[in-house]
Amino acid sequence: MVCSIHKVIYFFFFIVLSFNVAFAQKESKLIAPGAKVEKLADGFAFTEGPAVDASGNVYFTDQPNNLILKWSVDGTLSTFSSDPGRANGLYFDKNGNLLSCSDMDNEIWSIDANGKVSILVTDYNGAKLNGPNDLWVHPDGGIYFTDPLYKRDYWTRNPDMQQDGEHLYFLSADRKELRRVDTDLEKPNGIVGSTDGKLLYVADIKANKTYVYTIQTDGSLKNKRLFTTMGSDGMTIDSKGNIYLTGKGVTVFNSKGKQIVHIPVHANWTANVCFGGKDMQTLFITASEYLYSLRMNVKGAR
Repeated sequence: MVCSIHKVIYFFFFIVLSFNVAFAQKESKLIAPGAKVEKLADGFAFTEGPAVDASGNVYFTDQPNNLILKWSVDGTLSTFSSDPGRANGLYFDKNGNLLSCSDMDNEIWSIDANGKVSILVTDYNGAKLNGPNDLWVHPDGGIYFTDPLYKRDYWTRNPDMQQDGEHLYFLSADRKELRRVDTDLEKPNGIVGSTDGKLLYVADIKANKTYVYTIQTDGSLKNKRLFTTMGSDGMTIDSKGNIYLTGKGVTVFNSKGKQIVHIPVHANWTANVCFGGKDMQTLFITASEYLYSLRMNVKGAR
């Protein structure tokens, strides 16, 4: 009788284990069969801030050289801007303007298709920001951005912290109100939101943690909780809600915060990622002096 009970228990355990393994394997099949990380271009000083336009073209920055570059869907590289204010993180708004964390003067810029610049943010309460780093645009047009301090050798002003800390900010859709939405982060960096505009993910790179918040209708944030004990430089999200974090390669987590795959990248540091291409099914990776790509089974979330 005891032997029979043990057999039942072992059989049940085997079924559960097999199900979990199969489920994990299914979840990890994000990369297209046979696909490998491909180097598209090199020779940059430090690549950052990839962002995709409505056609699938990917824009990225070479901040030390003060450039915004464009990798088109036909596989050609060109310069979009040769003076973007030392642009770092980028993101397109719903009107096709390229938003830029331009930290030459610690500002948020909007650049139209012709290269015309409008400055959206110059300061907070009369003091310069520390250095806007990365941003995400909510479906209603509001902008969330991180403001850590990374001292730049090209600053001619006092390089010390301009604000009373390194915070997370929100700029209203009408561009009339700028406010802090989290002041309890050590060094916020990467940021992305869900396509429905309900969730915001923010990496605290110094604390080595990533948090997720619930977004309120007025832009404020509620229900902050730990997403994973890993920080990140940049990040993106795919159509299934998986979150892609960077640093040493690219590490992908499902929407519950469980790691499902790690993508090694041959570079000293992987700074940022985004999906692009005509079908939004190619992952573009900015890593040190390189631009890489990887064909995926899943599409990026616009």
